[in-house]
Amino acid sequence: MLSSLENGGDNMIQKAMVQQAKDAAELALLLWPENELEMFIQEMTELINHPDAVIMLVYKNDEAIGFAQCQLRRDYVEGTITSPVGYLEGLYVKESFRKQGIAKRIIRACEEWAKTKGCQEFASDCELTNEDSMKMHMRLGFHEANRIICFTKQL
Repeated sequence: MLSSLENGGDNMIQKAMVQQAKDAAELALLLWPENELEMFIQEMTELINHPDAVIMLVYKNDEAIGFAQCQLRRDYVEGTITSPVGYLEGLYVKESFRKQGIAKRIIRACEEWAKTKGCQEFASDCELTNEDSMKMHMRLGFHEANRIICFTKQL
């Protein structure tokens, strides 16, 4: 049985169950296309079973149209002062369903989950060049904590 967290019109947000790992993996592959579906199915299954993680799925007419991957972070999270911190690891809504408040409702469900895990703060990140993600985060009530550029070199 699916546990519905929020029903907004025809869109139902649910905490994913193991049998929905493939739905979550297919959406994750749209967000991170450089990966493999089978790897994502395994990863989503592990996250669904992990007490410090949650996968939220949004369905419309039995079609998975969006997902969020959230986890607890106990290490330092830029701009926060408490621990653990609920952390948005990934969020994706299929393009034809965007700008309908779905991402906002998914984030709200993730924040509620984080509160049940004892979190007082919720955080996320995005690439410096991802303007759409930056705008979405700001619209959803996030505040920029810092900007960094990461460096690497071969030894």
